[in-house]
Amino acid sequence: MFDLTGKNIIVGVTGGIAAYKVPELVRLYVKSNANVEVIMTKSACEFVTPYTLSILSKNKVYTKLFESINEYDVKHISLADKADLFIIVPATANIIGKIANGIADDLLSSTIMATKSKVIIAPAMNVNMWNNSIVQENIKKLEHRGYEFIYPETGELACGYIGEGRLADINTIFNRTKDFFNSGKPLNNKKLLITLGGTREYIDPVRFVGNKSSGKMGTAIACEAVQMGAEVTIISTVDVSLSNTKIIRVESALEMLESMKNEFVKNDIIIMTAAVADYRPENYSEQKIKKELNNNELVLKLVKNPDLIKEMTLNKRDNQFIVGFAAETDNLIQNAKNKLASKNIDMIVANDVSRTDIGMSSDYNEVTLIFKDGKVENIAKNTKNNVARLLLKAIAGSIKYQVNV
Repeated sequence: MFDLTGKNIIVGVTGGIAAYKVPELVRLYVKSNANVEVIMTKSACEFVTPYTLSILSKNKVYTKLFESINEYDVKHISLADKADLFIIVPATANIIGKIANGIADDLLSSTIMATKSKVIIAPAMNVNMWNNSIVQENIKKLEHRGYEFIYPETGELACGYIGEGRLADINTIFNRTKDFFNSGKPLNNKKLLITLGGTREYIDPVRFVGNKSSGKMGTAIACEAVQMGAEVTIISTVDVSLSNTKIIRVESALEMLESMKNEFVKNDIIIMTAAVADYRPENYSEQKIKKELNNNELVLKLVKNPDLIKEMTLNKRDNQFIVGFAAETDNLIQNAKNKLASKNIDMIVANDVSRTDIGMSSDYNEVTLIFKDGKVENIAKNTKNNVARLLLKAIAGSIKYQVNV
């Protein structure tokens, strides 16, 4: 049995039909010796009674912001302070929207605003609500601020629809909790440098040679690395807003190279997710190039950009762990292995950018990790934040192994 002795878990329950599954989750926590306290919204009480969760948690269940004039501690502060983990299950679109926009108008939302603990959110709702662009924007906003989501499953929903929106399996939620308490801060005291986005190689002040990279994968890795305790520096070609990080904004491959020269030696882990242009225009026009009426062609001469990984790994320290990315459209694994062999790096991450359901601009990814010792691991299709978490765990494990060896 997994032992959670001494751990304080706050379970927030909101008003969805999936609330009937929460008693089983509370039972699993209590069976593992956790101290569980439950906060319910008014709507949640329509689906499962506070009395039921009180019996199972062996604690009072809280439903009101101000419970009683005889209580001298402010509940949303005292509960927030004692939490080792805050989990919201099921989470409705309403509570996700509140948190994303800083609204604290009841006990649950107020406690979430006040806590410094990890917050894990397990949504459940109608498939059309789940796919609503406003809900998805709120989720991405929260993920970028360090909130963690356990994404819903696809299947038959209580409303009769079939699609994504069903609460993740209770064992999945419980196991994610175990992972949280097991992992701690695996990258604590590590300095991590990450490049992200696609470089722009300008032809003139308004035109450039570029690519489709959105920087989403790199941003997800940076976000998860902060949660795992790393001190993170980001060199980015896209706008990034992420707390507790150093952000250096660049545009071209040469600008990225110069920034990397300044930062490389300071970091223990270097992850290069940026899609760096292989070529740049030989000549840059200070003025916008005009369209010639009598000329149907514009010929550009391109010159090769430096190979950033090769340039930087010339000065690689033995205790540095360097990760490259291989975005391929064919022969994924073999092409990635060829790149790994030609560079002095420890791991390469291969992803198939020919697929429309993952990769560039998508919120999902599926990757294969190839290590220099020949080990290969696949991370199945998942959200980029979840892929990032698994990738960083693999890196942390490899670093620990190297140290032990």
